[in-house]
Order: sequence, then structure tokens, then C-alpha cells
Amino acid sequence: MAKRLFKKYPILDYILISFGSAAMAMGIGVFLVEARVVPGGVSGLSMAVHYLSNNTIPVGLMIWVFNLPLYLWGLKELGKQFGIRTFYGFTLSSFFIDFFRGDIPGFSFIRLHESQTVLDLYKNDFLFLILIGAVLLGIGLGIIFKFRGTTGGSDIVAAIMQKRLGVKPGQAIMFIDLFVISLAGIIIQVKDLSPDRPALSLTLYALFLLFVSSKLVDVIIDGFDYARAVYIISDKAQEIADSILTNLSRGATALKARGLYRNIDREVIFTVITLKDMSKLTELIKDIDPDAFVIVNNVHEVLGEGFRRRI
Repeated sequence: MAKRLFKKYPILDYILISFGSAAMAMGIGVFLVEARVVPGGVSGLSMAVHYLSNNTIPVGLMIWVFNLPLYLWGLKELGKQFGIRTFYGFTLSSFFIDFFRGDIPGFSFIRLHESQTVLDLYKNDFLFLILIGAVLLGIGLGIIFKFRGTTGGSDIVAAIMQKRLGVKPGQAIMFIDLFVISLAGIIIQVKDLSPDRPALSLTLYALFLLFVSSKLVDVIIDGFDYARAVYIISDKAQEIADSILTNLSRGATALKARGLYRNIDREVIFTVITLKDMSKLTELIKDIDPDAFVIVNNVHEVLGEGFRRRI
């Protein structure tokens, strides 16, 4: 029902992309810029320019300036798939970064990065400061991607490299991020922008930031694993299936198969259960057939009776 609602009212996509852009901008503009920990990509490159200019060039403005030619290049090379949602995504995130930092004319009083809470975290709990920035960045990007938006930047470059050179997008983005993080580290070292912490330490923090935020992007898009798909190969398959139906109140399917080692026909039991029932199933199988061969897979989504739907 939720999917039909978003399809019928695409304006809801843009509302959620706006929310994701604000969360992403909060993570970058409030928590990461002053910490000198760059997230890679166009955002990290813009932060590097910000540092080179002695903090006079706004980060959000530079993100927009860098993204505009990349966006036009993407339209030329890849067509309309980099359309209005991409422009909307990187424009809004650029605006929010400068808005939260008080760099938008008329809003200089905001400056959230100078709040007492952020300053206290910077001084007394730097790792937690970076973790908050990583979480906000990951959640924001995840929401933007989930509702078919993008923030441009390295996404466009990666797509063009895939088309032109056959480079996998994940590898291209990783290369770009590592290059930008290294460049920012060199700038911080040369200009001595972080006397309290070595540039190498900040680079390691940046790699930690990338890991956390990328995992959160996956979680937002795919959801937490909330079920397990289980294949059970046993000489007592029927007894195990009956126990699943009776004791766990879950359905099961018998798949016809042939064991090549012993060259005999047999049934493989397949079932999908919730995480809380996994330990019960394990004990159930162990009691019936300790020698059973069990394969367990993570499940992100199940549509059907007994399982909740995702958006």
C-alpha cells in the first residue's frame, strides 16, 4: 500500500529526499567540516577547497559549483536518468549545508557548528562527534537513494566510467573517495589546520566515517535483516517439517532434490522464520537429527502472511 501511495503521489518522494538532504547536510556541515574529517567525493573535495581558502568559501556553495558541470556531463553522456531528482538532491543538500552553518545571507545567526554541544563533543569526545556525523550522513544518503534521488558528484563520474571504461561503479567511487580523502589529508598537513590531531589520524577517522555511513546507506535501502531463510537437508526431513509446523507455527516447503554423493532422491525442507525463532529452530533440528545439514541465509524482505511489509 505504501509503495502505491508513493507511486500515486510522487511529491512524497521529493519531501523525503528533502528530509534526507537535510540529514546529510547536518552531518557534513555541523559535525564534519570543523572536525577536518572529509567524507570523500564532491563533498570532501569542497571541504578541501574550503580549507585552502582559509574557511572563506562556503562548503555548500562549492558542492553545488562542482556538481553543476558534472550534472551537465551526466545528462550528455547518460541521458535523462540524471534528471530533476539529481539536480534537486545536490542543490538542496548544498543549500542545507550552508544554511546550518550560517553561510546563507540573512541566516548568519544559525551557525549550528558553533553550538555548545558540538564544541563540547569536539573537545571531549571527538570519536562520538564523528560517529554522529557518519550516522546522519548515512541516513540522509540512504533516504535520498531509497526514494530514487541522488546527490550527483562521484555517482555521476562512476556511471560514466562504467560506460566508457567498463569500471564497476563501486570500484570507481572507492577510488574517488580515497583520492579525495588523501588530498584533504595532505592539505590539512601542509597548512597545519589541525594542531590538536595529526593529519593521518584524521584520515583514519575519514575511512571509519566512510565505513559507517556506507553500511547505514545499505540498511536504509535494504532494511535490517529481520528474517532467515533456512534450507535443511536431513534423512528425517518429514519429522523436522512436522515439528516446524507444530512447534513454531511456521510454514515449510519440501523441495525435490537428489544427493549426488549417495545418489539418492530426497526432500530438502525450506522455511523462512523470524530472528527470534532461529534459536528454537536450531534446537529443534538438533534434537531430531544432529547430523542434519543446515544452510541459513539473511532475508531483507518477506511478502506474505506472518511477516511485516516494508515501504
